Amino acid sequence: MQQEVTQTRRMCGWLWVSMAALLLAAAAVAAGGPGYHISATYKLGGDGGWDYLTLDAAARRLYISRATHVMVVDADSGKSVGDIADTPGVHGIALAPELGRGFVSNGREGTVSIFDPKTLATSSKVKVGDNPDAILYDSATKRVFAFNGRSQDATALDAAKGTVLGTIKLGGKPEFAASDGKGEIFVNIEDKSELLAIDPNKLEVKTRWPLAPCTEPSGLALDRKHRRLFVGCDNKMMAVVNADNGKVITTLPIGEGVDATWFDDENSLAFASCGEGVLTVVREESPGKFSVAENVPTQQGARTMALDAKTHKVWVVTAKFGPPPAATPDNPHPRRSIVPDTFVALVIGK
Repeated sequence: MQQEVTQTRRMCGWLWVSMAALLLAAAAVAAGGPGYHISATYKLGGDGGWDYLTLDAAARRLYISRATHVMVVDADSGKSVGDIADTPGVHGIALAPELGRGFVSNGREGTVSIFDPKTLATSSKVKVGDNPDAILYDSATKRVFAFNGRSQDATALDAAKGTVLGTIKLGGKPEFAASDGKGEIFVNIEDKSELLAIDPNKLEVKTRWPLAPCTEPSGLALDRKHRRLFVGCDNKMMAVVNADNGKVITTLPIGEGVDATWFDDENSLAFASCGEGVLTVVREESPGKFSVAENVPTQQGARTMALDAKTHKVWVVTAKFGPPPAATPDNPHPRRSIVPDTFVALVIGK
């Protein structure tokens, strides 16, 4: 009898433990992240490195910079639809859909290519500063801004005419930029760990804000509604900044090797693509409260991204890496080699 009672107690104990585990699991699911994962992988191939991605959600086209040219991919099928040739050292792609024009920053050439998004044909090239990197179309002023890394300035172009309007001295190496669409542009200054607010009409720096404890900022995204900037920092953090006064509201842990950040207005989520092979997703619970929702495994090297505003999926690109080439006096720390024909695009969705 005693043995039966003991067994009954054990069974009840196991039942309670099982029920508690189920309750905890249910609570974890309820409080868990959005559930992003790699939903598609497209093998694109080709040689060379990569940098910025730009996605035209309306036209369903993804633009991928590939060192000497720009690959253009169908955003629904992942198939190639064309190529923008002759873009030496390409970094970024900016689109002005209402003008029927696109712009590419050619770092090695110090130019901006102007192309037709329908035909992908280049109509002209405009000389800008030294090593243009990020490029931005500001719809409020109908101007394009090329942020020049080596000359540490920004060149403003009339987007419709394709002519240079002026230069803004930045006092440091610019990285990503963002526009509020109302007459203000923001840009990270990587080597100074600063964030600048720029007047795109007067072509001058309005304010210069320190980003401490954030160091070497790269990615920059903006929540236009709540005026919050999301800065990807080299020291494995995302800084959330008040776009009106430059105050760092909070910082959140992200993966290593961040390059790009993006903000999804409809879902109130910020993303940081990190080269270690993780996409950090940050939830904006209110204008003053933020939390890391999840870290999504991607693939090593997937450091740049674009958000599809129609499907709310995130695109990243990367490849497999081999050993680095031999060091030379001019290049003592060479980058790892890229295994030929391994370049892929990863689509991350719920």
